[in-house]
Amino acid sequence: MPTPKVFTVSQLNAHISNLFASDEELKMIFIEGELSNVNINSKSGHLYFSLKDKDSVIRAVMFSRNVRNLKFRPEAGVKVIMRAQVTVYEAGGQYQLRVEDMQPDGFGLQALQLEQVKKKLEAEGLFAPEHKKPIPAFPKTVGIITSPTGAALRDILDIIGRRYPCVNIVLAPVLVQGEEAPAQLIHAVNLFSENQVADVVIIGRGGGSMEDLWAFNDEGLARAIYQCKTPIISAVGHETDTTLCDFLSDLRAPTPSAAAELAVPNKADLLENVQVLLRQAVSITEKQLEICYSDAEKLSELVAAHSPLDTINKNIELVDAFADRASTTANHFYDTVLARSNELFTKVEALNPVAVLNRGFAYITHGDNNVSSVKDVKSGDSIDITLKDGGFSATVQ
Repeated sequence: MPTPKVFTVSQLNAHISNLFASDEELKMIFIEGELSNVNINSKSGHLYFSLKDKDSVIRAVMFSRNVRNLKFRPEAGVKVIMRAQVTVYEAGGQYQLRVEDMQPDGFGLQALQLEQVKKKLEAEGLFAPEHKKPIPAFPKTVGIITSPTGAALRDILDIIGRRYPCVNIVLAPVLVQGEEAPAQLIHAVNLFSENQVADVVIIGRGGGSMEDLWAFNDEGLARAIYQCKTPIISAVGHETDTTLCDFLSDLRAPTPSAAAELAVPNKADLLENVQVLLRQAVSITEKQLEICYSDAEKLSELVAAHSPLDTINKNIELVDAFADRASTTANHFYDTVLARSNELFTKVEALNPVAVLNRGFAYITHGDNNVSSVKDVKSGDSIDITLKDGGFSATVQ
Protein backbone atom coordinates (compact mmCIF):
# COMPACT_ATOMS: atom_id res chain seq x y z
CA MET A 1 0.00 0.00 0.00
CA PRO A 2 1.60 3.30 -1.11
CA THR A 3 2.43 5.83 1.54
CA PRO A 4 -0.18 8.64 1.47
CA LYS A 5 1.11 12.05 0.48
CA VAL A 6 1.12 14.55 3.28
CA PHE A 7 0.13 18.07 2.17
CA THR A 8 0.87 21.29 3.89
CA VAL A 9 -2.04 23.73 4.01
CA SER A 10 -0.41 25.88 1.35
CA GLN A 11 0.20 22.86 -0.89
CA LEU A 12 -3.40 21.76 -0.60
CA ASN A 13 -4.76 25.23 -1.39
CA ALA A 14 -2.36 25.53 -4.34
CA HIS A 15 -3.47 22.11 -5.62
CA ILE A 16 -7.13 23.07 -5.42
CA SER A 17 -6.33 26.38 -7.14
CA ASN A 18 -4.67 24.51 -10.01
CA LEU A 19 -7.73 22.28 -10.33
CA PHE A 20 -9.97 25.32 -10.66
CA ALA A 21 -7.58 26.96 -13.13
CA SER A 22 -7.47 23.87 -15.36
CA ASP A 23 -11.25 23.63 -15.59
CA GLU A 24 -12.20 25.41 -18.84
CA GLU A 25 -15.82 25.75 -17.79
CA LEU A 26 -14.83 27.82 -14.75
CA LYS A 27 -12.52 30.21 -16.63
CA MET A 28 -15.45 32.33 -17.77
CA ILE A 29 -18.97 32.03 -16.42
CA PHE A 30 -22.02 34.25 -16.34
CA ILE A 31 -23.72 34.37 -12.97
CA GLU A 32 -26.61 36.32 -11.52
CA GLY A 33 -27.47 37.23 -7.97
CA GLU A 34 -27.93 40.00 -5.44
CA LEU A 35 -25.09 42.18 -4.13
CA SER A 36 -24.34 42.28 -0.41
CA ASN A 37 -21.47 43.36 1.87
CA VAL A 38 -20.27 45.79 -0.81
CA ASN A 39 -16.97 47.49 0.03
CA ILE A 40 -14.53 49.49 -2.11
CA ASN A 41 -10.97 49.69 -0.78
CA SER A 42 -10.14 53.39 -0.48
CA LYS A 43 -6.46 52.84 -1.35
CA SER A 44 -6.45 50.16 -4.03
CA GLY A 45 -9.89 50.86 -5.51
CA HIS A 46 -10.66 47.11 -5.56
CA LEU A 47 -14.29 46.14 -5.00
CA TYR A 48 -15.04 43.37 -2.50
CA PHE A 49 -18.55 41.98 -2.07
CA SER A 50 -20.72 38.88 -1.79
CA LEU A 51 -23.15 37.52 -4.37
CA LYS A 52 -26.17 35.70 -3.00
CA ASP A 53 -29.47 34.10 -3.88
CA LYS A 54 -32.11 32.74 -1.54
CA ASP A 55 -30.01 29.66 -0.62
CA SER A 56 -26.30 30.43 -1.02
CA VAL A 57 -23.58 33.07 -0.88
CA ILE A 58 -20.22 33.34 -2.67
CA ARG A 59 -17.45 35.88 -2.12
CA ALA A 60 -16.27 38.00 -5.05
CA VAL A 61 -13.65 40.57 -5.96
CA MET A 62 -13.45 43.08 -8.82
CA PHE A 63 -10.10 44.78 -9.39
CA SER A 64 -9.90 48.55 -9.78
CA ARG A 65 -9.12 48.47 -13.51
CA ASN A 66 -12.52 46.86 -14.09
CA VAL A 67 -14.30 48.90 -11.41
CA ARG A 68 -13.43 52.07 -13.33
CA ASN A 69 -15.40 50.76 -16.33
CA LEU A 70 -18.64 50.28 -14.41
CA LYS A 71 -21.57 52.39 -15.60
CA PHE A 72 -23.27 52.36 -12.19
CA ARG A 73 -22.43 52.38 -8.50
CA PRO A 74 -22.68 48.88 -6.95
CA GLU A 75 -24.91 48.89 -3.88
CA ALA A 76 -26.25 46.22 -1.56
CA GLY A 77 -29.59 44.82 -2.69
CA VAL A 78 -29.03 45.45 -6.42
CA LYS A 79 -29.53 42.39 -8.64
CA VAL A 80 -26.76 41.98 -11.21
CA ILE A 81 -25.47 39.76 -14.00
CA MET A 82 -21.68 39.26 -13.97
CA ARG A 83 -18.98 37.78 -16.18
CA ALA A 84 -16.41 36.18 -13.92
CA GLN A 85 -13.78 33.49 -13.37
CA VAL A 86 -13.95 31.04 -10.46
CA THR A 87 -10.64 31.17 -8.57
CA VAL A 88 -9.14 30.17 -5.23
CA TYR A 89 -7.82 32.68 -2.71
CA GLU A 90 -4.96 30.48 -1.53
CA ALA A 91 -4.02 32.56 1.53
CA GLY A 92 -7.52 32.10 2.99
CA GLY A 93 -8.40 28.74 1.51
CA GLN A 94 -11.58 30.10 -0.04
CA TYR A 95 -12.89 29.96 -3.55
CA GLN A 96 -14.28 33.16 -4.99
CA LEU A 97 -15.37 34.96 -8.12
CA ARG A 98 -12.93 37.23 -9.92
CA VAL A 99 -15.37 39.57 -11.70
CA GLU A 100 -14.51 41.11 -15.07
CA ASP A 101 -17.80 42.88 -15.86
CA MET A 102 -21.08 43.56 -14.08
CA GLN A 103 -24.40 45.11 -15.08
CA PRO A 104 -27.73 45.61 -13.29
CA ASP A 105 -30.34 42.96 -13.95
CA GLY A 106 -34.03 43.85 -14.18
CA PHE A 107 -33.87 47.44 -12.76
CA GLY A 108 -32.32 48.84 -15.92
CA LEU A 109 -28.88 50.32 -16.28
CA GLN A 110 -30.07 53.74 -17.42
CA ALA A 111 -32.66 54.08 -14.68
CA LEU A 112 -30.10 53.13 -12.04
CA GLN A 113 -27.54 55.57 -13.43
CA LEU A 114 -30.13 58.37 -13.43
CA GLU A 115 -31.24 57.65 -9.87
CA GLN A 116 -27.66 57.58 -8.60
CA VAL A 117 -26.72 60.85 -10.34
CA LYS A 118 -29.93 62.48 -9.08
CA LYS A 119 -29.15 61.43 -5.48
CA LYS A 120 -25.60 62.74 -5.79
CA LEU A 121 -26.65 66.14 -7.16
CA GLU A 122 -29.41 66.45 -4.57
CA ALA A 123 -26.93 65.64 -1.80
CA GLU A 124 -24.66 68.42 -3.11
CA GLY A 125 -27.55 70.89 -2.75
CA LEU A 126 -27.94 71.62 -6.47
CA PHE A 127 -31.74 71.24 -6.31
CA ALA A 128 -32.16 73.77 -3.47
CA PRO A 129 -34.79 76.47 -4.24
CA GLU A 130 -32.49 79.27 -3.05
CA HIS A 131 -30.23 78.61 -6.06
CA LYS A 132 -33.05 79.31 -8.54
CA LYS A 133 -32.69 82.58 -10.49
CA PRO A 134 -35.84 84.69 -11.13
CA ILE A 135 -37.23 84.87 -14.66
CA PRO A 136 -37.24 88.53 -15.93
CA ALA A 137 -40.70 90.02 -16.44
CA PHE A 138 -39.81 92.00 -19.59
CA PRO A 139 -36.89 90.29 -21.41
CA LYS A 140 -35.31 92.09 -24.35
CA THR A 141 -33.78 88.88 -25.76
CA VAL A 142 -34.84 85.23 -25.40
CA GLY A 143 -32.31 82.45 -26.08
CA ILE A 144 -33.48 79.05 -27.37
CA ILE A 145 -31.48 75.79 -27.22
CA THR A 146 -33.17 73.11 -29.32
CA SER A 147 -33.17 71.37 -32.69
CA PRO A 148 -33.53 73.85 -35.58
CA THR A 149 -35.83 71.43 -37.42
CA GLY A 150 -38.07 70.27 -34.56
CA ALA A 151 -41.69 71.15 -33.91
CA ALA A 152 -40.69 72.54 -30.51
CA LEU A 153 -38.90 75.49 -32.12
CA ARG A 154 -41.87 76.31 -34.36
CA ASP A 155 -44.22 76.26 -31.37
CA ILE A 156 -41.96 78.51 -29.30
CA LEU A 157 -41.47 81.06 -32.09
CA ASP A 158 -45.18 81.11 -32.93
CA ILE A 159 -46.27 81.78 -29.35
CA ILE A 160 -43.59 84.40 -28.66
CA GLY A 161 -44.45 86.13 -31.94
CA ARG A 162 -48.10 86.43 -30.93
CA ARG A 163 -47.52 87.39 -27.29
CA TYR A 164 -44.50 89.70 -27.42
CA PRO A 165 -43.31 90.39 -30.99
CA CYS A 166 -40.84 93.12 -29.97
CA VAL A 167 -38.48 90.64 -28.24
CA ASN A 168 -35.24 89.48 -29.90
CA ILE A 169 -34.57 85.76 -30.45
CA VAL A 170 -31.14 84.05 -30.34
CA LEU A 171 -31.16 80.38 -31.41
CA ALA A 172 -28.42 77.89 -30.52
CA PRO A 173 -29.16 74.93 -32.87
CA VAL A 174 -28.21 71.56 -31.35
CA LEU A 175 -28.89 67.85 -31.55
CA VAL A 176 -31.41 66.83 -28.92
CA GLN A 177 -30.82 63.07 -28.93
CA GLY A 178 -27.99 60.65 -29.68
CA GLU A 179 -24.43 60.32 -28.43
CA GLU A 180 -23.33 63.77 -29.63
CA ALA A 181 -26.31 65.61 -28.14
CA PRO A 182 -25.05 66.10 -24.54
CA ALA A 183 -21.82 67.78 -25.65
CA GLN A 184 -23.69 70.16 -27.97
CA LEU A 185 -26.26 71.01 -25.28
CA ILE A 186 -23.51 71.72 -22.73
CA HIS A 187 -21.63 73.92 -25.23
CA ALA A 188 -24.78 75.95 -25.98
CA VAL A 189 -25.54 76.52 -22.28
CA ASN A 190 -21.96 77.64 -21.66
CA LEU A 191 -22.09 80.06 -24.62
CA PHE A 192 -25.19 81.80 -23.24
CA SER A 193 -23.63 81.90 -19.77
CA GLU A 194 -20.31 83.34 -20.93
CA ASN A 195 -21.58 85.87 -23.49
CA GLN A 196 -24.73 87.07 -21.67
CA VAL A 197 -26.56 87.66 -24.97
CA ALA A 198 -30.01 86.71 -23.61
CA ASP A 199 -32.08 87.66 -20.58
CA VAL A 200 -33.65 84.18 -20.32
CA VAL A 201 -32.95 80.86 -22.11
CA ILE A 202 -35.39 78.09 -23.07
CA ILE A 203 -33.82 74.61 -23.39
CA GLY A 204 -35.83 71.63 -24.55
CA ARG A 205 -37.38 69.46 -27.22
CA GLY A 206 -40.65 67.71 -28.02
CA GLY A 207 -41.79 64.46 -26.45
CA GLY A 208 -40.30 61.02 -26.97
CA SER A 209 -39.25 57.81 -25.30
CA MET A 210 -36.88 57.66 -22.32
CA GLU A 211 -34.04 56.93 -24.75
CA ASP A 212 -34.99 59.95 -26.90
CA LEU A 213 -34.86 62.28 -23.89
CA TRP A 214 -31.75 60.72 -22.34
CA ALA A 215 -29.38 63.51 -23.42
CA PHE A 216 -31.18 65.81 -20.96
CA ASN A 217 -30.23 63.44 -18.10
CA ASP A 218 -26.51 63.98 -18.68
CA GLU A 219 -24.71 64.94 -15.46
CA GLY A 220 -22.44 67.38 -17.29
CA LEU A 221 -25.47 69.19 -18.74
CA ALA A 222 -27.09 69.31 -15.30
CA ARG A 223 -24.01 70.97 -13.81
CA ALA A 224 -23.74 73.41 -16.75
CA ILE A 225 -27.36 74.51 -16.21
CA TYR A 226 -26.73 74.95 -12.47
CA GLN A 227 -23.66 77.13 -13.15
CA CYS A 228 -25.25 79.16 -15.97
CA LYS A 229 -25.43 82.88 -15.19
CA THR A 230 -28.57 83.33 -17.30
CA PRO A 231 -31.97 82.07 -16.02
CA ILE A 232 -33.01 78.86 -17.79
CA ILE A 233 -36.49 77.46 -18.43
CA SER A 234 -36.55 73.70 -19.03
CA ALA A 235 -39.09 72.43 -21.59
CA VAL A 236 -38.24 68.79 -22.25
CA GLY A 237 -40.92 66.48 -23.67
CA HIS A 238 -44.49 66.45 -22.44
CA GLU A 239 -45.92 67.25 -19.02
CA THR A 240 -45.35 63.73 -17.64
CA ASP A 241 -41.70 63.55 -18.78
CA THR A 242 -39.08 64.43 -16.16
CA THR A 243 -35.32 64.76 -16.66
CA LEU A 244 -32.36 66.04 -14.64
CA CYS A 245 -32.59 69.19 -16.73
CA ASP A 246 -35.97 69.93 -15.10
CA PHE A 247 -34.54 69.68 -11.57
CA LEU A 248 -31.54 71.95 -12.25
CA SER A 249 -33.23 74.65 -14.34
CA ASP A 250 -34.59 77.81 -12.73
CA LEU A 251 -38.13 77.07 -13.95
CA ARG A 252 -39.68 73.91 -15.37
CA ALA A 253 -42.33 74.17 -18.10
CA PRO A 254 -44.54 71.16 -18.95
CA THR A 255 -44.11 71.71 -22.72
CA PRO A 256 -42.10 73.95 -25.10
CA SER A 257 -45.27 75.96 -25.78
CA ALA A 258 -45.75 76.57 -22.07
CA ALA A 259 -42.09 77.64 -21.80
CA ALA A 260 -42.69 80.33 -24.42
CA GLU A 261 -45.66 81.64 -22.41
CA LEU A 262 -43.57 81.71 -19.23
CA ALA A 263 -40.64 83.47 -20.93
CA VAL A 264 -42.45 86.58 -22.24
CA PRO A 265 -45.46 88.71 -21.21
CA ASN A 266 -48.61 89.05 -23.29
CA LYS A 267 -48.93 92.37 -25.16
CA ALA A 268 -52.72 92.27 -24.76
CA ASP A 269 -52.33 92.05 -20.98
CA LEU A 270 -49.86 94.94 -21.02
CA LEU A 271 -52.22 97.17 -22.99
CA GLU A 272 -55.07 96.30 -20.64
CA ASN A 273 -52.89 97.23 -17.66
CA VAL A 274 -52.15 100.61 -19.26
CA GLN A 275 -55.87 101.24 -19.66
CA VAL A 276 -56.49 100.28 -16.03
CA LEU A 277 -53.77 102.67 -14.85
CA LEU A 278 -55.25 105.40 -17.02
CA ARG A 279 -58.72 104.93 -15.55
CA GLN A 280 -57.24 104.96 -12.03
CA ALA A 281 -55.39 108.21 -12.76
CA VAL A 282 -58.57 109.89 -14.02
CA SER A 283 -60.54 108.66 -11.01
CA ILE A 284 -57.93 109.98 -8.57
CA THR A 285 -57.88 113.36 -10.32
CA GLU A 286 -61.67 113.66 -10.19
CA LYS A 287 -61.69 112.87 -6.47
CA GLN A 288 -59.04 115.50 -5.84
CA LEU A 289 -61.17 118.03 -7.72
CA GLU A 290 -64.18 117.15 -5.60
CA ILE A 291 -62.11 117.70 -2.46
CA CYS A 292 -60.91 121.06 -3.78
CA TYR A 293 -64.49 122.23 -4.50
CA SER A 294 -65.63 121.04 -1.08
CA ASP A 295 -62.79 122.88 0.63
CA ALA A 296 -63.55 125.98 -1.40
CA GLU A 297 -67.17 125.96 -0.30
CA LYS A 298 -66.19 125.56 3.34
CA LEU A 299 -63.69 128.37 3.02
CA SER A 300 -66.32 130.58 1.41
CA GLU A 301 -68.72 129.99 4.28
CA LEU A 302 -65.99 130.72 6.82
CA VAL A 303 -65.01 133.96 5.13
CA ALA A 304 -68.64 135.07 4.84
CA ALA A 305 -69.02 134.72 8.57
CA HIS A 306 -65.92 136.72 9.49
CA SER A 307 -65.12 139.15 6.61
CA PRO A 308 -66.73 141.88 4.55
CA LEU A 309 -68.53 140.92 1.35
CA ASP A 310 -65.80 142.16 -1.00
CA THR A 311 -63.22 139.93 0.73
CA ILE A 312 -65.53 137.00 0.28
CA ASN A 313 -65.93 137.73 -3.42
CA LYS A 314 -62.17 137.92 -3.88
CA ASN A 315 -61.68 134.57 -2.19
CA ILE A 316 -64.39 133.01 -4.33
CA GLU A 317 -62.61 134.25 -7.46
CA LEU A 318 -59.36 132.72 -6.24
CA VAL A 319 -61.07 129.42 -5.56
CA ASP A 320 -62.68 129.40 -9.00
CA ALA A 321 -59.33 130.12 -10.63
CA PHE A 322 -57.72 127.28 -8.68
CA ALA A 323 -60.52 124.93 -9.72
CA ASP A 324 -60.09 125.91 -13.38
CA ARG A 325 -56.35 125.26 -13.22
CA ALA A 326 -56.92 121.92 -11.53
CA SER A 327 -59.45 120.91 -14.18
CA THR A 328 -57.09 121.96 -16.96
CA THR A 329 -54.24 119.99 -15.38
CA ALA A 330 -56.42 116.90 -15.03
CA ASN A 331 -57.57 117.08 -18.65
CA HIS A 332 -54.00 117.54 -19.85
CA PHE A 333 -52.84 114.55 -17.79
CA TYR A 334 -55.69 112.44 -19.22
CA ASP A 335 -54.86 113.46 -22.80
CA THR A 336 -51.13 112.74 -22.26
CA VAL A 337 -51.71 109.27 -20.83
CA LEU A 338 -54.22 108.43 -23.58
CA ALA A 339 -51.81 109.60 -26.30
CA ARG A 340 -48.97 107.54 -24.78
CA SER A 341 -51.23 104.49 -24.64
CA ASN A 342 -52.16 104.87 -28.30
CA GLU A 343 -48.52 105.40 -29.22
CA LEU A 344 -47.54 102.21 -27.38
CA PHE A 345 -50.25 100.23 -29.13
CA THR A 346 -49.19 101.61 -32.53
CA LYS A 347 -45.54 100.62 -31.92
CA VAL A 348 -46.46 97.12 -30.84
CA GLU A 349 -48.70 96.66 -33.88
CA ALA A 350 -45.93 98.01 -36.13
CA LEU A 351 -43.69 95.18 -34.97
CA ASN A 352 -46.28 92.56 -35.91
CA PRO A 353 -44.98 90.81 -39.05
CA VAL A 354 -48.54 89.95 -40.09
CA ALA A 355 -49.42 93.64 -40.21
CA VAL A 356 -46.53 94.24 -42.61
CA LEU A 357 -47.81 91.49 -44.89
CA ASN A 358 -51.30 93.01 -44.81
CA ARG A 359 -49.85 96.20 -46.29
CA GLY A 360 -48.81 94.34 -49.42
CA PHE A 361 -45.31 93.30 -48.45
CA ALA A 362 -43.85 89.77 -48.52
CA TYR A 363 -40.90 88.01 -46.99
CA ILE A 364 -38.58 85.68 -48.91
CA THR A 365 -36.61 82.71 -47.59
CA HIS A 366 -33.92 80.58 -49.17
CA GLY A 367 -33.77 77.31 -47.27
CA ASP A 368 -33.57 78.23 -43.57
CA ASN A 369 -32.28 81.79 -44.22
CA ASN A 370 -34.15 85.06 -44.82
CA VAL A 371 -33.35 86.83 -48.11
CA SER A 372 -32.67 90.50 -47.41
CA SER A 373 -30.39 91.28 -50.37
CA VAL A 374 -29.87 90.13 -53.95
CA LYS A 375 -26.48 88.95 -52.76
CA ASP A 376 -28.20 86.26 -50.70
CA VAL A 377 -29.28 84.30 -53.82
CA LYS A 378 -27.97 83.40 -57.23
CA SER A 379 -29.55 82.38 -60.51
CA GLY A 380 -31.24 79.02 -60.31
CA ASP A 381 -31.82 79.13 -56.53
CA SER A 382 -35.23 78.02 -55.30
CA ILE A 383 -36.89 80.54 -52.99
CA ASP A 384 -40.12 80.64 -50.92
CA ILE A 385 -42.32 83.76 -50.98
CA THR A 386 -44.89 84.36 -48.20
CA LEU A 387 -47.78 86.83 -48.57
CA LYS A 388 -50.58 87.74 -46.16
CA ASP A 389 -52.89 84.97 -47.48
CA GLY A 390 -50.39 82.23 -48.33
CA GLY A 391 -47.14 81.55 -50.10
CA PHE A 392 -45.51 80.01 -53.17
CA SER A 393 -42.09 78.92 -54.41
CA ALA A 394 -40.11 80.51 -57.24
CA THR A 395 -36.79 80.17 -59.04
CA VAL A 396 -34.32 83.04 -59.34
CA GLN A 397 -33.60 84.06 -62.98
